[in-house]
Amino acid sequence: MDHIHILFLSILSLLPITLLLLKITTPKNRKNLPPSPPCLPIIGHLHLLKGPVHQVLQRLSSKYGPIMALRFGSRPVIVITSPSAVEECFTKNDVVLANRPFLLSGKYFDYNHMGIGSVPYGRLWRDVRRVMTLELFSSTRLKTYTSVRHDEVKSLLKNLFQDSFQDFTRVELRTRIQGLPFNTILKSIAGESKVNDLKEVNEFKEVISDAFEASAASNPGDFIPLLKWIDFQGLEKRLVKLQAKSDKFLQNLIEECRSKRVDSVTEKGKAETFIDVILSLQESEPGHYTDNLIKGNIMALLLAGTDTSSVTIEWAMSLLLNHPIVLHKARAEVDECIGQERLVQETDLPNLPYIQCIVNETLRLFPPGPLLVPHESSEDCTIGGFSVARGTIVLVNALAIHRDPTVWDDPLSFNPERFEKVENEGCRFIPFGMGRRRCPGSALANRVVGLALASLIQCFEWERVGEEPVELSEGKGLTMPKHEPLVAMCKARQQMSHLLMDL
Repeated sequence: MDHIHILFLSILSLLPITLLLLKITTPKNRKNLPPSPPCLPIIGHLHLLKGPVHQVLQRLSSKYGPIMALRFGSRPVIVITSPSAVEECFTKNDVVLANRPFLLSGKYFDYNHMGIGSVPYGRLWRDVRRVMTLELFSSTRLKTYTSVRHDEVKSLLKNLFQDSFQDFTRVELRTRIQGLPFNTILKSIAGESKVNDLKEVNEFKEVISDAFEASAASNPGDFIPLLKWIDFQGLEKRLVKLQAKSDKFLQNLIEECRSKRVDSVTEKGKAETFIDVILSLQESEPGHYTDNLIKGNIMALLLAGTDTSSVTIEWAMSLLLNHPIVLHKARAEVDECIGQERLVQETDLPNLPYIQCIVNETLRLFPPGPLLVPHESSEDCTIGGFSVARGTIVLVNALAIHRDPTVWDDPLSFNPERFEKVENEGCRFIPFGMGRRRCPGSALANRVVGLALASLIQCFEWERVGEEPVELSEGKGLTMPKHEPLVAMCKARQQMSHLLMDL
């Protein structure tokens, strides 16, 4: 972990106070604890977390077992890398593990843990989940905002066509893709008319990017109370500034929706936005459905949905460039199903099973959440026969499961055909989590990624920049981005030029 030596020296200098302030709990029953590496006083195993955390935990689990105990400062942690243990967590212990640990980032970006990802399990979570499921992620709502997703994909195609309509052109895909899921989610939440101020929206995009980077930064203060109180590394000051910037944009968004509700009665049969729905609920329960609740959930949706989808598209294109036979097979499927007289539409995706296989295989090899969002046990329980104390953080290493040779044949190879055989991979394949706190936006994510990928394959020829394969090393961040942005050679397909010109 960065600055670990500074951290350790800081604690040692305040050791007498630290020992009084830290509440390092020791489980009463030590008979059935999972295996654990040796740990240091006060910081526990935090000194081991050097490099990508999911990789460190995977190496440790290979030595200490698929259910492993750690201690992050004062917090007990259990790491799961076994499909059977995952199933036990989210069936038998699903309610017990329905809470989230309170982290500093959730205090600011989720408005004191009111966002769907971090809100404590209970009435508020159930209410937010119900509204979000019905008003954003239900089949009816997804159908309502189909045109938004189509328009964003067309904007991406137009952008690429302008640069590559004559010959192969070198393009950097990451920056071109990133706006697609962001605009899709924001317009679905607030309505298209609410996000026309490009300057304001672009400034907010920068805040979201900075917020995501800050959320991904390791924060020892989440696990060592003394460091939280002294704001070690100044992270809290940074979060306060970012929240102030985002709050201004989000509050203006709410006020605009509120004023339109006051000025005119919503037309019968007209689809309300997510903000409109919560504002209508706010009228009857103002203390429950607050503005902060709305803002916290907008931030949660953008932070969870923007980078994850764009990263998946970038990984998928990287893998296809390294496997031209797979790319050729995918194009043949699109050409046979759609032809070249119209662009791919979202309703075509069920008829493009190989495209979905490519998406699934990309999510298996490079899940945007290599570690699932942490859970926290609300009471004592057992997992795999081991004792798990109340207040334990439970981490599921999805990447380790996805690449486990005892679970998958030839797990490190890119082989979309493996998903042609089985429809439900169960606990072997968990890119969106499991249980009652499973990602509610998986259907939207599959639509955005599937439509974008099929459109890029249909409309353009793709080649690597040189003879060498595209480099696939992982970068830093919660969503496991590529270390280097994908750069490829792109050329509009001649038979698709007439459609692309119309854009």
